[in-house]
Amino acid sequence: MFGLFKKKSEKEKLQEKYSKMLAEAHKLSHSNRTAADKLMAEAEEVAKKIEKL
Repeated sequence: MFGLFKKKSEKEKLQEKYSKMLAEAHKLSHSNRTAADKLMAEAEEVAKKIEKL
């Protein structure tokens, strides 16, 4: 209940974005490999930002 209004930290936001990007890249890998590879590269950049935090 008390976490209802708690704002997400920058790290939590990036982790959520990273997981969404990985899921989308997995879906794309079945139909469009080039787009999936590009999305995976972007996800790796987000992972690097998470590691810095």
